[in-house]
Amino acid sequence: MSFEKIRPPEEGEKIRYENGKLVVPDNPIIPYFEGDGIGKDVVPAAMLVLDAAAEKIGKEIVWFKTYAGEDAYKMYGTYLPEDTLNAIREYRVALKGPLTTPVGGGFRSLNVTIRQVLDLYANVRPVYYLKGFPSPLKNPEAVDLVIFRENTEDVYAGIEWPRGSEEAKKLIKFLADEFGVTIREDSGIGIKPISEFATKRLVRLAIQYALDNDRESVTLVHKGNIMKYTEGAFRDWGYEVAREEFEDVTITEDELWNNYDGKIPKGKIVIKDRIADNMFQQLLTRTAEYDVLAMPNLNGDYMSDAAAALVGGLGVAPGSNIGDGMGVFEPVHGSAPKYAGQNKVNPTAEILTGVLMFEYLGWKKAGEMIKRAIELTVEDRIVTYDLHRHMGGNLVGTREFAQAVVERLDSV
Repeated sequence: MSFEKIRPPEEGEKIRYENGKLVVPDNPIIPYFEGDGIGKDVVPAAMLVLDAAAEKIGKEIVWFKTYAGEDAYKMYGTYLPEDTLNAIREYRVALKGPLTTPVGGGFRSLNVTIRQVLDLYANVRPVYYLKGFPSPLKNPEAVDLVIFRENTEDVYAGIEWPRGSEEAKKLIKFLADEFGVTIREDSGIGIKPISEFATKRLVRLAIQYALDNDRESVTLVHKGNIMKYTEGAFRDWGYEVAREEFEDVTITEDELWNNYDGKIPKGKIVIKDRIADNMFQQLLTRTAEYDVLAMPNLNGDYMSDAAAALVGGLGVAPGSNIGDGMGVFEPVHGSAPKYAGQNKVNPTAEILTGVLMFEYLGWKKAGEMIKRAIELTVEDRIVTYDLHRHMGGNLVGTREFAQAVVERLDSV
């Protein structure tokens, strides 16, 4: 594949996708872009750690620099050039930093665009506790869950028109004339699509993940008591996937109690559901009961941020966007432009995003080494400013924290 303004590295090999599985060489070419704001701080710091951990297991990452956000606009005149999208298509796995999204106006979210254009339909966000990090919970080690957030539909489809626009006026009139629905004339209008196809492929991926990783349950999180034909349908279609495609290995919560006295039989996964607002409080009150959560787009955004607060906040929250044979890995936090270039912020979320990427590549040993090295760094009270204000210790910058993690890789 040819590119307009970037050149792939001459060394390294492509990751391939064959028979539904990734084929990963020992020296994969992986595109990356730093993005906006603190991306220029945290991405290089994460790459430092990832390179060191890969070397420990006899692997090498051959990085391919691409561009998105403000840097891309300066180079290409667009915030998300085809060069970057084509690099991800060609090499299948990419690491990214945060991208700025304006509120209320300006260009559309680049994160959402990347997910939709590349059909990265599952936003997968693991939430787990690393020793030493501050937490509001008495027993934060009980938090160990993975959120599967549908990535292409719901209100994030971006189907909306501003108040007073011709489109909004036409839609308001159409709904009144055809369906007797009254909407105030000064309303902005948005449409919330949730399809059977997108729901089922997300839930299918969540169940398969639970099976592959020895998880005990998959919980469908929805607001189906109010939005019956979108989020209620999400719930129903999720149960259909379990019943029709995973019948031999799944049971419902009712079956668990009626047939097994609440004890999960060996080789079975429990499929259950919760109303979204109830799920928020159960994250706090019944944390250990939840394992894998699958939910529509907006619920997943809220829920994953709330869950991250239980284990130290967005500064330690990794994320990924997964499609069929393709993955783009990004931290949950935003671009925080006021801290950009100050070598100040915590790179842990970006580093753990790299861990998630390693797991996707099948390099789990390297990922576990990194997590333990981060714990050792914090246990030695080497911390960035966000942790320092809670626990004191030796205050260091972004690069210095990453270097401390690298040094502790030798101890794990």
